[in-house]
Amino acid sequence: MGPDVPLLNEYKQEFFWKRFPQTLLGGPRFRLGYCAPPYVYLQQLLLLLTPWLLGGVATLLFQLGVLGEAPAAALSGALMVGVAAALQGLAQSAAQRSERVRPLANQNILADEEEVEFTHCVAPETVHFIVPGKRFMGNAVLHTLLAGALCGLATWYLLPARLGALFGGVGTTAPLFALSWVTVCIGEYALVVNSPTETATFQPQDAYEISALTRPLFILIFISVDLAQRFLGPAAELQLACQVLHVLFVTLPVLWALGTLPPPDALLLWALEEILVLGLGGSPMATNLRLVLMFLFTLTVAVGTYFIPSSLGVVVFSVAAGYLLSLDVAYIGAVSRSSRFRWWPLPLLLVANLSLASGPGADGAVVGLRGAQGQVGYVLIGLLVVTWSLTELQGMCLLGGVLRNPLYPRRVESAQAAVCAFAASPFAMVAFLSLDPSVSELHTVSLAVGFTRAFRLVWQRTDAALLQMVLVLLVRLASTGTPVAGWHRLGTGVQLLLVGFALDRGGQFLAKLRFALTVLVTSWTETKQRRRSAAALLALNAALCPFLLAVLLTCALLSAPLLPLFTLPVFLVGFPRPLRSWPGTPGCACPCADSVYYQQLSGRLAAALRSALACGALGPAPPGSHLLCRIQDRMVWLTVLERGFGFWTLNIKGLELQETSCHTLEARRVDEVFDWALSGPAPSDPLWRRLNPHWGNTLTPRCVVPVTLYSDARNVLTGIIDSHEHLGQFRGNFLKVLLWLLLRRSAHAHQHKAKGQRPPPASGGASGHSLHPSAPPPYSSTSSSFSSVGHQGRSCSLASLGDWSDEDDLFGPRCVQGPVRVLGVGDVSLPGSVDVLSLYETTTLPPLHRPRPEPDADEGRSPAHPRFSCPHSETLALPADWSSLPGPRLQQLRPCVPTDWFCFALAQLVEGGASGVEREALAGLQRDQGLVELYGGVALSCLLALGMEVEVPSPSLVYRVYGGHAHWSEALDWLKAKRELYQLALKAFRYSFKILFDQAVLESVETPAELSATLEEYETSWYIGMATEHGWQESVRRETPFLFSLGHDIAMGVYTGRVLSLQEQLVCVGTLNGEAVRGQWANLSWELLYATNDDEERYSIQAHPVLLRNLTVQAAEPPLGYPIYSSRPLSLRCL
Repeated sequence: MGPDVPLLNEYKQEFFWKRFPQTLLGGPRFRLGYCAPPYVYLQQLLLLLTPWLLGGVATLLFQLGVLGEAPAAALSGALMVGVAAALQGLAQSAAQRSERVRPLANQNILADEEEVEFTHCVAPETVHFIVPGKRFMGNAVLHTLLAGALCGLATWYLLPARLGALFGGVGTTAPLFALSWVTVCIGEYALVVNSPTETATFQPQDAYEISALTRPLFILIFISVDLAQRFLGPAAELQLACQVLHVLFVTLPVLWALGTLPPPDALLLWALEEILVLGLGGSPMATNLRLVLMFLFTLTVAVGTYFIPSSLGVVVFSVAAGYLLSLDVAYIGAVSRSSRFRWWPLPLLLVANLSLASGPGADGAVVGLRGAQGQVGYVLIGLLVVTWSLTELQGMCLLGGVLRNPLYPRRVESAQAAVCAFAASPFAMVAFLSLDPSVSELHTVSLAVGFTRAFRLVWQRTDAALLQMVLVLLVRLASTGTPVAGWHRLGTGVQLLLVGFALDRGGQFLAKLRFALTVLVTSWTETKQRRRSAAALLALNAALCPFLLAVLLTCALLSAPLLPLFTLPVFLVGFPRPLRSWPGTPGCACPCADSVYYQQLSGRLAAALRSALACGALGPAPPGSHLLCRIQDRMVWLTVLERGFGFWTLNIKGLELQETSCHTLEARRVDEVFDWALSGPAPSDPLWRRLNPHWGNTLTPRCVVPVTLYSDARNVLTGIIDSHEHLGQFRGNFLKVLLWLLLRRSAHAHQHKAKGQRPPPASGGASGHSLHPSAPPPYSSTSSSFSSVGHQGRSCSLASLGDWSDEDDLFGPRCVQGPVRVLGVGDVSLPGSVDVLSLYETTTLPPLHRPRPEPDADEGRSPAHPRFSCPHSETLALPADWSSLPGPRLQQLRPCVPTDWFCFALAQLVEGGASGVEREALAGLQRDQGLVELYGGVALSCLLALGMEVEVPSPSLVYRVYGGHAHWSEALDWLKAKRELYQLALKAFRYSFKILFDQAVLESVETPAELSATLEEYETSWYIGMATEHGWQESVRRETPFLFSLGHDIAMGVYTGRVLSLQEQLVCVGTLNGEAVRGQWANLSWELLYATNDDEERYSIQAHPVLLRNLTVQAAEPPLGYPIYSSRPLSLRCL
């Protein structure tokens, strides 16, 4: 697709321009796309202006002196409640009338699904179109009462006297009064009449009608500030806030239309997360439930800190609570039972705090860095320098990806030193905080919250706490001699809070700025991304540079994503939302056959990343970070959900393995980024050659970790499967393998019988599952009689039937409405009568009982119980119903039985002690012709049943039999009726083909000992089957060392072999620009949930080698994204 592909197709454009005015005005549908009577538009306009009319009446009565402020507000609220209740009652009545059956003549089946045929102004369809009503009665009552409260408070909020007191002039008051009532009308219409689709959509489906509360919620927030200023008395700060908010109140419709203000659910989760992280020192949580619980626990600690009278008690309580809350609460019980490492610092720290808090620094005021706290401060500065230097040397790149690290990967000693430095940092920081003089002044809310946050952050994020404390120390050093009184009066806890907020928002601003510059620059430099409007957009951004910086600053201050509209350089402020960007718990995916490989990989990769996270090779990796791993043809997307003391919580996603053009283009660029980092310039090269040419890419290479995973090798079997030399040995190998498997089966059955256990069914190699998942179930008495008809009928002309199977239904599967009813002799009814039961039951005729022909002399059946010359042969006897098939062809193939191999395999089985037969009886077993004939007959019967009696089979026949789709014959039906024997035969066939493959690719198996060793290896270390079988996936989950499958590429017309081998490989890991990911996900949410632009070839999903746009879209949570695997939140304990 070219760069000028339409952002929205024609149908979506028309749909968007009908939806957006509705969103802007709060719900009225003035643009329908078809002709509607004028009263439809007039009724909507009247309902839109109803709050203004009601509020205007109350305002007029107040201005005339008839009513006071509160009575006027109560009057308008009461009138609005009456109007809202009438509308909801009318909507319910119309819905009940619409449920009645209407004549077919009144329905226009050719009309568009959105088109409504209006009959008159109060018809049910008209009422339902204008006032759809609420889905739940509780919402109808709640929204009605809320509408009344909103209208009353808005009347009070917008009284001309109040506006005049704030702004003083009629020229300002009149426009504000008029435009503010427009805002109120829009909010009331969305609440009571018809809720529009909001551009700020967080949930894919609004099941509980939460979006209707979005606009009233923000109106009430603005009004609450004005009420606070009224009741709390005059205050300069509140006066200024009221003036600013009254001006911003007018812009609310525009902010709602642009999607800047969040819906209530996103606002609540975002507020809890921001307070927990910035105000209380916690971490973003992996799930909403954990977020709410952790917020409540941490808030309880802050309240307890405020009420504890002793400073020593405050320190001990804060340190203990901060330590416990920073642990992974979901695994505290398991960790405490399995290891004591997590608990040993706690008593040591309590003793240290007691001694330090009672030391000389606790009672005096420390100025600058003098005293014991000053000495600890210098230790903190040294620890920061050491830890930062050591962790910076762990990765591939330096200075945020600008330079390649010449010392990588020689980092083992520095990694251990970095871990030790991080382990020592909490002790020093706790000592520094315990010696602070402001600890004794904790009976203020700000100091209690500040120190609660500081003691929690020491454990929750050690690196961030260390940096913040050092910055506070540097400010103290810089202000020595010229003290900043206001700053020092805040106390250390509040100072750390402000510094943490500045660092967090500053880091977000820089990341968003880098993302914006990448979008701007690549819109012109990347030829495939250069649209015709690129030059105009670049010029517009240059002209509006201050506005762009204001948008970036607003996004950073609100911790909101920067939304590039359609991923073009048109930037909007996305609505604030939790850091993980999605409402639900991670773990939802779009599974397919390839998902099992990511499932096996996820656990191994998580274990390998522990050391990399602990030593800092992946950088700080705070919550909200995104990592990308590249392994062969696989892409793994990791999201850091939560972080605490010694643990990280991750979500691992596997992206599709299908090689599309977009996927290939971005994967090639990812490979180039990692190749530069791994094979960069030599240490002696000049500095300019070490600069990262891919620095503008959203991916920054970090490290390489060894992971045990499956290596996938595919081969074209041309020259192997069609080689007459190899196929000529196939029949002999099949008989040898089947005899070997039959002997093993008999030995295992005897062992289980001796132990009093039921013998296990035949398994499909190392997987332990059936190789033929579609094997028929055991026949019931009814179905067997039905099948006998088909079997006997097919025996009349076997040669003419060919590949046709009587089990194939030419007309598709038939629905059986009842149990099969076989008509007997007593079921004959009178002529002309009707059997009612036959109308609802499936009936079949009884089978025809024909007299069996006498068998010929040379077609005698094998005896059910053969006569053995050795008494120990009964131990290895096969089941009686496995007797060989009759027929002259079986006698002709008797010389093909490998008697020598049978004796060798029998000797190995007896000498190995697996048969339960004494070694002295081996010679007698080998001389027993009855045993040899029994096994040889069964093996030859299986050979005939699979259609492999020919000396050189064709490649197509080999492929069909390998996949379990042999040509139909009576012998095949006989074999499939014995499920265990059929599985053994199919397993032997697949082993034989694997031997053929090994002989052609590796080396030939010449001696019986080599063949036996090869078969033993197949049994213990291989799964040989089809990649589409359930056993294949189970083997991957159990990490079977090797897997082999045979395939057929229909497009190329060749047969292929696939080998999976479990081995350790190096996995490249890099970090992504988190703000670039959040911005693209915000655009994806807007584009799919609001604009409904689900075109698979849309511009915003096309490959972008710098932003990795296609991969980012894939990694989004379903239903917007489509990862083929997504793990539940995984907790990695890294210490």
